[in-house]
Amino acid sequence: MKVIDKQNFFPIICICFTLLSIGNVILEAIVLGKFGNDQQNLLLMLLLSVLAVAVLSQHYRFGNFPLLLVILVQYLLLIGIVMLITWISSFFESLHESAYRDMFLSFTIPYIIGAIIYYVSLFFEIKHANKALEEIRGYQNEKAN
Repeated sequence: MKVIDKQNFFPIICICFTLLSIGNVILEAIVLGKFGNDQQNLLLMLLLSVLAVAVLSQHYRFGNFPLLLVILVQYLLLIGIVMLITWISSFFESLHESAYRDMFLSFTIPYIIGAIIYYVSLFFEIKHANKALEEIRGYQNEKAN
């Protein structure tokens, strides 16, 4: 039995890389006693990734609403959280004059790419499931006749 195959090869690489990166941040903070901007940025990217995936994964709860509205509300919620995090961080360190614009762009561009990939994949998955349902119904109709 293969544990790693073609379908899970890339996700396993991503998981390993994430665990090693976070482990490196923690190890540097403990051993070297430094927690600099690079480490903060890496942890912030992890936090924002977790938030984005968590919000995207909840789309099915809003099946009664138009998909475009769900996508827009998801994005507005997340960008609001990003701006709130940026604002809160201003109490602990001085921000660059373009910090809000930079955070907006740094989050929006990858999020849009990820959301497109997610919803296109979801569309194809639903299409595949509908095709399987039609085959089952066709088979059941043949047996009934």
